Amino acid sequence: MIFHNTAYITPEFTVERADITIAGGVISSIAPPTGDPTRTLMIPGLVNSHSHVPMTLLRGWGEGLPLDRWLTERVFPFEALMTDSDVCCGALVGIAEMLASGVTDFRDMYDHCDAIADAVTAAGIKCRLSRGLTALDGSAFAGSQGERETLALFERAAASDLITPEIAIHAEYTSHPDFVRDAASLAKSLNAAVHVHVSETYKEHTECITRNGVTPTAYFAKLGLFDTSAVAAHCVWVTDDDIRILRDYGVTVSHNPSSNMKLGSGFAPVRKMLDAGVSVALGTDGAASNNNLNMFEEMHLAALMNGLTPAEALRMAARGNSITVGGAADVAVIDLDKPHLRPNHDVLASLVYSAQSSDVATTLVNGEVVYERGVGTRFNLAEALDLADESAARIASALSDSRKQKS
Repeated sequence: MIFHNTAYITPEFTVERADITIAGGVISSIAPPTGDPTRTLMIPGLVNSHSHVPMTLLRGWGEGLPLDRWLTERVFPFEALMTDSDVCCGALVGIAEMLASGVTDFRDMYDHCDAIADAVTAAGIKCRLSRGLTALDGSAFAGSQGERETLALFERAAASDLITPEIAIHAEYTSHPDFVRDAASLAKSLNAAVHVHVSETYKEHTECITRNGVTPTAYFAKLGLFDTSAVAAHCVWVTDDDIRILRDYGVTVSHNPSSNMKLGSGFAPVRKMLDAGVSVALGTDGAASNNNLNMFEEMHLAALMNGLTPAEALRMAARGNSITVGGAADVAVIDLDKPHLRPNHDVLASLVYSAQSSDVATTLVNGEVVYERGVGTRFNLAEALDLADESAARIASALSDSRKQKS
């Protein structure tokens, strides 16, 4: 497959033109351009660094509530009724939305991981998947259902070129020290990355200090959770000392601007973190708190909110992906022939400030076209959407009936 005379984003986040050949799942050559220039731009595939993809089923469910009430009154009761089938169709809908916005890789924390893995395999996207671990009842990690499902995920992922398994602690307020310590030990024994919510809200941050005498960042560092590669989602209320810990442990922060604003959580100090040398990526969070999975929107907001250059915003959104010879052909092709993208004096600025997810014409993962002008190529989206509607309606009805009986 050859893309003739296309603009593309270099590893240095500049824009050049080239003939780009993809073969064997990789970018096999980048050569001087031939033929007439095309109005296309190849970008490295975007990486959604924090999501809960089956939560498409909860889109619009529990609006207007702060995080703690949103979780306990709306989200947790809904999720308790979700089956493997519900999770799979919800995940497919979310994956379709991400593929359509140029996402080739996403990091997800949830349960029913086998069902999510089925959706990932069906769609052909890459996923860094973890079973969200909680201990709301004070239970031990060893022998828990969460441990069993985590180990099963690692076993399944060993045979997959799309799924990378990780360890996930949901948050400080949904676990306890021994639980976190044991999960951290498992991550170290498996040489696995960890994924955790950190200081998303002021309430979470201050209550952790009251309970433990330290911030969530210091708490997790003390318990060994950051001893392997780690991604900390949100980090809205981190202190200067927290930022130093994140930098020193090499923790990547997942910045989720839409979700943070929608839930009223606050504004993460992204500029301060970047200036301190912290690695920052971009994520959407779940569709129940965003309410979409549009990484173009996250790039745009992150740049505006934090005074980022277009190159900084794109680097955060494409974390780890680049268009380079020999690299995996995880890329998206943008159609620049749109009224909001012409004339075009600065391609990077137009990509971050003007482009929409609907401008993505093609998404490739490992060199395979998995999305082409409105259609996911490997699964039946219409069927997944119908199943998702049925699942969401069934669960909402059951919860409504339960509330009526209690009243």
